[in-house]
Amino acid sequence: MKNNLITGTFVLAGFALGFAGCKDKEAAVTSTPVTRGEVEIVEFCSGPEYLTNGEYFRASATGTSPQREIAKKIARQNAESALARSIEFTVEAVAENQATQLGYNTTEEATSKFNELSRTIVNKKINGAVTICQKLTQTPEGKYISYIAVELSGQEIADEYVNSLQSEERIRAEYNYDQFKETFENVMESYRQ
Repeated sequence: MKNNLITGTFVLAGFALGFAGCKDKEAAVTSTPVTRGEVEIVEFCSGPEYLTNGEYFRASATGTSPQREIAKKIARQNAESALARSIEFTVEAVAENQATQLGYNTTEEATSKFNELSRTIVNKKINGAVTICQKLTQTPEGKYISYIAVELSGQEIADEYVNSLQSEERIRAEYNYDQFKETFENVMESYRQ
């Protein structure tokens, strides 16, 4: 009788463990982001189609404010700022390459001049950035969130840069348009990958 009681206890314990194990597996299988309380965030005006590519410099941003127009203005300013940084980074890479290729006595002096030109160009062209996506939402608290993506043509930036370089007498004497264009296109092409 004692052996039957011990055997019965082991059988019941085995069933209990097996049942608990199945329950854990079942819970793991049915656990999803939604059942864990996660909420999917939709990011408007972002994703691969809104990234800089071989043809366009692009940037996305958001702005939040209790006032609708202020939210839009903040988003636009943030996007233009990000766009300017992207363009400046690219033009700086091209400028350093150009300064080295032109063989100035001091590469630092030439790079400084190229960078000064790039800032001037960016400041002049950034206002012409085209809006390629714009969404507006309102939170339950009444705040507005503006989503925006803007772009500028890489070719326009390159052309403006070339025109500025050609107006600089010292640079124009040694400047090679084909080298600049090739370097600029190589840098822009790197964005496609």
